[in-house]
Amino acid sequence: MGSDMEYTHISVMPEEAITGLNIKPDGVYADCTLGGGGHTKSILSRLGDNGAVVAIDLDDDAIANAKATINDSRLKIWKGNFKDIRLAIAEYGYSHIDGVLMDLGVSSHQIDMAERGFSYTKDAFLDMRMDKYAPLTAADVVNTYPPEELERILFEYGEERFAKRIVRKITEYRKTKQIETTTELVSILQSACPDYNKREGHIAKRTFQALRIEVNGELDSLKTALNEAVDLLAPSGRIAVISFHSLEDRIVKTSFNSFENPCVCPKDFPVCVCGLKPVVKIITKKPLEAGENEISLNPRAHSAKLRVAEKL
Repeated sequence: MGSDMEYTHISVMPEEAITGLNIKPDGVYADCTLGGGGHTKSILSRLGDNGAVVAIDLDDDAIANAKATINDSRLKIWKGNFKDIRLAIAEYGYSHIDGVLMDLGVSSHQIDMAERGFSYTKDAFLDMRMDKYAPLTAADVVNTYPPEELERILFEYGEERFAKRIVRKITEYRKTKQIETTTELVSILQSACPDYNKREGHIAKRTFQALRIEVNGELDSLKTALNEAVDLLAPSGRIAVISFHSLEDRIVKTSFNSFENPCVCPKDFPVCVCGLKPVVKIITKKPLEAGENEISLNPRAHSAKLRVAEKL
């Protein structure tokens, strides 16, 4: 079910991201998050006959949609996790790339398809897997993880200050019954925090984010993907990353900074002796954010931050 539903996803900051990549007509580019294909199409439109885009996604719906809607021999599609970008480009015979784009948002399509279990406003099985064949679901996490591990996940990945209260309720509830649906989890969250301040958004927002990150191993994958991508970039190739919450943005910022200033010598050393040289130059000293126009058309863009770096 579901693949017959039209795959809709509005790319965030499309102009800024593509401009940031500084595209060469005969270059090879990796779109690490194919999604609805918006960014991929933009890159293809700026390439000549010898250019190519290797597009990566874990989601079968995204891949089926791209195959059905983008008829272009320059597009090379690879199903897998973007942390394995090296395998993806090697499969098509490339050893280096001229640019990498990562759009870290969950696609609108995944959220809008109730049965995927990403949305706290739609009743569905607690799934949240980007790859439908992966073993771990959000239901597994809430029903089987020890309380202290659940608490760590909600606190670290959801930045949820009521993690303790929420986990106490979940642990109590699951003694008598498995937590199976999104609606069931939302009602547990509401009972854990009846006095929750609506100004902070929906009570379930942070918990659902934390579960999604855990189920898909998103933060570890991101760290690996950034290291691999920068390593694979040809000189003057660029990496552009769009993140949607502070945890991701912090990883991108920290990684970029360590690529630009890798020296590990103590501050009081007169000269560098570690021999680690900068590998990139950061192009965006401050992250770029979506403009008011874009946010009014696509509210999901309001938290987006774009960072760009260039390989030396």
